Amino acid sequence: MRMVDVIHAKRAGNQLTDEQIQFFVDGVVSGEIPDYQISALLMAIFFQGMTSEEQAKLTMAMMKSGDHLDLSDIPGVKVDKHSTGGVGDKTSIPLAAVVAALGIPVPMISGRGLGHTGGTLDKLEAIPGYQVEISEKDFIDQVKKDQLAIIGATGNIAPADKKIYALRDVTDTVDSIPLIASSIMSKKIASGADALVIDVKTGAGAFMKTLDESRALAKALVGIGKGVGMQCMAMITDMNQPLGDAIGNSLEIQESIDLLKGNGPADLEKLIVDIGGYMAVMGGKAQSTEEGQKLCEDVIHNGQALDRFRAMIADQGGDPTVVDDPEKVLPQAKYRIELPAKSAGVVSKIVADEVGVASMLLGGGRQKADDQLDYSVGIMLHKKIGDEVKLGESLLTIYSNRDNVDDIKKLLYNNIEISDHAEKPTLIYETIE
Repeated sequence: MRMVDVIHAKRAGNQLTDEQIQFFVDGVVSGEIPDYQISALLMAIFFQGMTSEEQAKLTMAMMKSGDHLDLSDIPGVKVDKHSTGGVGDKTSIPLAAVVAALGIPVPMISGRGLGHTGGTLDKLEAIPGYQVEISEKDFIDQVKKDQLAIIGATGNIAPADKKIYALRDVTDTVDSIPLIASSIMSKKIASGADALVIDVKTGAGAFMKTLDESRALAKALVGIGKGVGMQCMAMITDMNQPLGDAIGNSLEIQESIDLLKGNGPADLEKLIVDIGGYMAVMGGKAQSTEEGQKLCEDVIHNGQALDRFRAMIADQGGDPTVVDDPEKVLPQAKYRIELPAKSAGVVSKIVADEVGVASMLLGGGRQKADDQLDYSVGIMLHKKIGDEVKLGESLLTIYSNRDNVDDIKKLLYNNIEISDHAEKPTLIYETIE
């Protein structure tokens, strides 16, 4: 078989055979197929798309290109959650603790942030001592003990995806639904969970900007999951404005702790309770999502979820007293600078991706994959879309380690609008099962 024939078949709009897809993935991993031919096929897929059968085959070939975690020693239905990423999206951290408190094992393998989006691992590493890299045995033992662990990818999971992902980034083929879906699901299936809820973000701060694109991605992801026998569903949720109030690593850990004490932002708590309701059903702890949501609310407000979070931090080498006094334990920025409203009215727009860029420029995110992070910096919103604001009232606080943040202020002023009227946006648009 020749790679040029595989490229030609897809360029002509044909469905690739299982053998052609396997040949491609094998050649990516072995290094026998050069980057220019991999890139050519990626561009052909970008323009011609893939059938659901092709997507499933590509996903499984990528999954089988490396290690597969065997979690069969952990009793119960193992349930995981994945987000396509956004700004202020710390959902996985408190959600995992909430679901674990229901007695459902949550073996979560998470990623890092790049550009305007934050990464779960980066947020957790703001906690002094917290280890995201632990052995597979320790990971399994901890989930058995705490029902919970959040770590980075172990060993050699989906090496084909690592190579393809890097080339997508530099060939402008990132936003192809078949390539996104196979990338996400190859890693999630290899991670060994029995059930998966996917939070597909939509809007300005999301990968997918429109509801139609988000729906197509959600259907592709769920189709692949169900095709391999996994319990799988997706929720399409809003990312036109940041989620919660905090953007930045330490700030988002503090907000996660506030939520687990029953004092979190309303939008974040609603999302966690709604996703948790589905995870409770998948994990066999509730007969309906409504019952599952009630159970999630209970463990937030009776402190059981907070106890799970504390145990996870301690078992992964972190300082568990962060739960009791986050400001004392977490890195703190030197300066806190307010952004006063230039007019009175109602907040009508907060462009999520640009707020994420502002946090990145403060040092809280990465422009390149090897950038060092400043965990202490970020932005705390005091007003969200639909909130009334008075002239001169603070819209947000900038947490910075430099006293001159005029560039950040200008960027934020350009991306926050105040009008006469604005409705609070929809948080959850639809579910795909």
